[in-house]
Amino acid sequence: MIPRLTETVTWIKVDRPTFDLVGVVLNALGLAGICAAVAFVLGIVLGVVFIRRSRRRPDWATPLTLHLAEGDRPLA
Repeated sequence: MIPRLTETVTWIKVDRPTFDLVGVVLNALGLAGICAAVAFVLGIVLGVVFIRRSRRRPDWATPLTLHLAEGDRPLA
């Protein structure tokens, strides 16, 4: 007589995966807000640096200009 092999099957219930659209949108908005805040702060710092640098420039150092706003010469 041949012995029978009995197999035991264990079933494990796995929940169906769900996509959390609200969480994705809120995380994206949070990341965008952080990026905007960092850009805002860096813009303020860079603006202050430019203003302070231009105030320390001596009077004889005039900025480079193309004189495009001067209209005292005829065009042709």
